[in-house]
Amino acid sequence: MEPDGRIRQKSSFSGNGPDNNECLEITAGPDGLGLRETAEPDRVLTTGTAALAGLLRAVKAGRLPP
Repeated sequence: MEPDGRIRQKSSFSGNGPDNNECLEITAGPDGLGLRETAEPDRVLTTGTAALAGLLRAVKAGRLPP
């Protein structure tokens, strides 16, 4: 649990690197969804659910360039 009371959830695809920090974490709050990489916990990307869902759909459909 974070100091602000939020609970972060790790991706089920999290890696097990040498520092066990190769993963993406997500949390929900009043300001949207917070995404961060465990290796850089102070850097958080905040987005809305619709924007994240659109990105995931585009990735799954192969609509983004490599």
